[in-house]
Amino acid sequence: MTADTSKFITQSAVIFISLLILHLPARADNAPNIIVVVADDLGYGDIGPNGQTLISTPFIDKMAEQGVQLTNFYASASNCTPSRAGLMTGRYAIRMGLAAKVLFVNDKHGLPAEELTIPEILKDAGYTTAMIGKWHLGHMPEYWPTLHGFDSFYGLPYSNNQTPLALYRNDQVVEEPVEQSTLTLRYIEEAVKFIEQQDNNPFFLYIAHTAPHVPLHVSGEFEGRSMAGLYGDVVEELDWSMGELFAALKKLNLDENTLVIFTSDNGPYPLGSPGDLRGGKGTAWDGGFKVPFIARWPGKIPAGKSSAGIAMNIDLLPTLATLSSAILPADHLLDGQNIWPLLQGENRSAHEKLYFFYDEKISAVRTQNFKMLLAAPYTGKRRWFPGYNLNYLFDMRVDPQEQYSMTEHYPEVWNEMQKYLATGQAEFSKYLKHE
Repeated sequence: MTADTSKFITQSAVIFISLLILHLPARADNAPNIIVVVADDLGYGDIGPNGQTLISTPFIDKMAEQGVQLTNFYASASNCTPSRAGLMTGRYAIRMGLAAKVLFVNDKHGLPAEELTIPEILKDAGYTTAMIGKWHLGHMPEYWPTLHGFDSFYGLPYSNNQTPLALYRNDQVVEEPVEQSTLTLRYIEEAVKFIEQQDNNPFFLYIAHTAPHVPLHVSGEFEGRSMAGLYGDVVEELDWSMGELFAALKKLNLDENTLVIFTSDNGPYPLGSPGDLRGGKGTAWDGGFKVPFIARWPGKIPAGKSSAGIAMNIDLLPTLATLSSAILPADHLLDGQNIWPLLQGENRSAHEKLYFFYDEKISAVRTQNFKMLLAAPYTGKRRWFPGYNLNYLFDMRVDPQEQYSMTEHYPEVWNEMQKYLATGQAEFSKYLKHE
């Protein structure tokens, strides 16, 4: 064998091994475990850190004391399906045909197969992935959670007020009809069991609670405990489940290597509190979009911090991708940004602006200091304000309740907002099914 031949074989072997490595999932030995907990229709003001006094949330309160709270964190929609689509993909739901409405039993569409999700990118980074709770991104077999990156699924295909309603383990029905009063208990039991089964492998656990979406159900242990009626009982059981989650992490010595995020999919309806905000679920007022957000990771996220930088649930995918060293395709278009600096307590947002949608139309534009509102409930109907010569601009620094429009006082800001709106309308019009 000549020297040149030997060199060629060696180089070929190196290339072959390199290509092989590129096609294998990356080991994420030093990456954190990640748990994302999403409540269903929990209002911004329904937890202690945001001023709630009638509902006791000691475990969520302690989580805020030990982590960081984002005080201007928004869902990407003010109802279930499009908000969850944004969270899972890091993209506005209009890009995937899921902005128009919530999915119901008779709907046949769902999250497209080509969409890249959080569990998919984390699986490629070596994570084991599991989902527990409400999916609501398509209940036909081709849209099932296990086809979008989750190794396992235990939960409901859609909201608990739809029928028929069955509880699934992966793609098999395990209970129908569903005993809803024990769902929160069973969800957390499944979560703890999943965590216990992991063997030094990084994991991603997505817990999408059914509660406190109506109809309200609570286990006997929590019935009648709160000062806020049945709704308060349900939230207190949710809080208890967070305590069980943290206890399991500590028992298994996983606490210091696990990032836990707690949030909600949108504002409250028909009960619950948006805090000092205006509106609720289904509206473009902040009460519909602004949701609780707490992140805790001992030693990595400073304790007792808060950040007022604007952020949205579309930011989770790029942030978690960064923390896990997951590789995103270079040509993949994201609307979300890496908000790790906000999780360190910084106030400077990565977003120049955020868009709020009502169905397939932009209903508001939010910058760090201002919000331009285009649509909201008015005398019981949906009306598009520009058609009625109403130009609403709120200074969110001094008027978070959105009571007084400052359009005339800040004409230069209004003009800037109009440019953002025009840019968004031009960008998203290509995704409209009907003009």
